[in-house]
Amino acid sequence: MNSDAVLLVETVDFAARKHRKQRRKDEEGTPYINHPIGVARILSHEGGVTDIETLQAALLHDTLEDTDTKPEELETKFGAIVARIVREVTDDKSLPKQERKRLQVEHAPHCSRQAKLVKLADKLYNLRDLNRCTPVGWTAERVQQYFVWASEVVKGLKGTNSTLEDKLEELFKQRGVQL
Repeated sequence: MNSDAVLLVETVDFAARKHRKQRRKDEEGTPYINHPIGVARILSHEGGVTDIETLQAALLHDTLEDTDTKPEELETKFGAIVARIVREVTDDKSLPKQERKRLQVEHAPHCSRQAKLVKLADKLYNLRDLNRCTPVGWTAERVQQYFVWASEVVKGLKGTNSTLEDKLEELFKQRGVQL
């Protein structure tokens, strides 16, 4: 039996249980779990990432921020490396939103390569999602501001995965945002 496959299924199951009641902010109320699965798929399918811990962290990347999951729980279930990557990409929700966004830009260049990969795939997923459908209550201006902010984060991730970076650059160009 392929132990990586077993680990990934366990990770998907954990993430699905943690996010089970959550929905995306689009008009359809898409199940939230589609997002972390989509981020992991971008990494594996488009980014060529096969590192199991990075893929697990992609599946779990919002559990600390958006669920009742504790860092110790991730470490016990998935190991120190996965827990560290997830912590690296987790915003401190006790801070105001603008401060969290500023810190993402500031911290991006200093993240581990694994965390940078997760961040690249997360931004790519979110920007594609914004192009597909605007979240309820978002204006065109807010969407554009998100693209501008995301480009600032991505600047700090450059040199991590050229394929993902090229795809992001194309999205930014379509919006007239410089990378």
